[in-house]
Amino acid sequence: MAARQADVVLVGGGVMSATLGMMLRQLDPSLSIIMVERLDHVAHESTDGWNNAGTGHAGYCELNYTPEAEGGGVDIERALSINASFEVSLQFWSWLVTQGMLPAPGGFINRTPHMSFVWGEKDVAYLRERYKKLSTHHLFQEMEYTESAAEMRDWMPLVVQNRGDKVPVAATRVKHGADVDFGSLTRSMVAYLQSKPNFELLLSHPVKWLAQRDNGRWKLRVRDEKTGETKKLEAGFVFLGAGGGALPLLQKSAITEAKGYGGFPVSGQWLVCQREDIVGQHHAKVYGKAPIGAPPMSVPHLDTRIINGKPALLFGPFAGFTTRFLKQGSVMDLFGSVKAGNLRPMMSVGKNNMDLTRYLISEVFQSHSDRVASLRNYFPNAREEDWTLQNAGQRVQIIKKGPDGKGKLEFGTEIVAAKDGSLAALLGASPGASTAVQAMIDVLERCFVDRIQSADWQARMRTMIPSYGRSLVSDADLLAGVRENTLTTLKLKP
Repeated sequence: MAARQADVVLVGGGVMSATLGMMLRQLDPSLSIIMVERLDHVAHESTDGWNNAGTGHAGYCELNYTPEAEGGGVDIERALSINASFEVSLQFWSWLVTQGMLPAPGGFINRTPHMSFVWGEKDVAYLRERYKKLSTHHLFQEMEYTESAAEMRDWMPLVVQNRGDKVPVAATRVKHGADVDFGSLTRSMVAYLQSKPNFELLLSHPVKWLAQRDNGRWKLRVRDEKTGETKKLEAGFVFLGAGGGALPLLQKSAITEAKGYGGFPVSGQWLVCQREDIVGQHHAKVYGKAPIGAPPMSVPHLDTRIINGKPALLFGPFAGFTTRFLKQGSVMDLFGSVKAGNLRPMMSVGKNNMDLTRYLISEVFQSHSDRVASLRNYFPNAREEDWTLQNAGQRVQIIKKGPDGKGKLEFGTEIVAAKDGSLAALLGASPGASTAVQAMIDVLERCFVDRIQSADWQARMRTMIPSYGRSLVSDADLLAGVRENTLTTLKLKP
């Protein structure tokens, strides 16, 4: 059976693949694109609203993006980078809305103030210093700060209700923060792609094998789970955007750049409240500080979410230990990912992170009462009967081989690309979906080197993303212009 030919194969039906597909469609409508997804519908693993953190990570409230620096002070560099990347996503989504390629913004993004909340003298001093450093930068100039419980009652009434005044508290707020339903966003983008020629979506088609031909093109075999048929595909470029499933596929590709990478899977759970009388009293994302020993993505937050159009309150995430790389994956995923090239890095990470492993296992064995007790740090009046436990998606943190041959556990996202630009994979988790557009720009610049430098593609990129090629971190006037446009278009203005 002859292989079906395509210019591009996108593996995974999540926000990363959908974003890259949308960008390529605008850059060159003649490109033939095939998207393959192992499940029977798109955006059902980490991209789904109930599985994804959904914050619209912008560095406004996530305290793990502004660690305390050695020798004192607060390091804000990562927050600046993440905020600028989220602004790039907002520009692209705004353009898609104005072009009618996405529905009205309320279907996938809603204004939800981003707040940080801490208590105790040490953490109050930290948040005060964080505010001083961030608010002097144009990206964060709208940030507000207070140590007044009376003012906080207006910002976050459930959080300060019946708290008492013996322990000092502090909070920051950015009013134009966003809640993003990445599941709805992704389904809308894929629906648009399906309405255009030269695009094909193959659901229930996991990739079983891939290899590069001598001519540089990639051969793939996918299995139709409904019929049992094996299909052959061939493409000039392959993107592995399959969430936790990207690492095993990257290993199968056998590209040199994949050697030494491993994965550390982490599961998660939320406490969820959908009682309208409670949900209606809290409209914010309130982030605190992670417990000692917790991974960065386990920063606790009381979170207003709008998923598939319905509001809810989520608290967590509560981390857990798992050997699965996908929510609907296999318990053998972790063991199957161990190869000769990453055995030492993975063993050294396991040895050097026993505290993290013990923390994750302890989280698994918490009772409902234990979890609600943690919630009461952010909602003192919380009652156990109003909250239920919901499983979140899987996260696979990057294990990266260092110069010494040992491994380092990375809490971020990373693009791994073949030297010839014929294949790329996205690994890692937070900030993930919120920075999808910037991540896919990186893919384009590394894998479509000649075309992205052409006058035609440069012009198209600046049409979709007005700040393209310039720095939002260093150019205050540029930021002011694009932010005014995106907040207006996406209806995020306070």
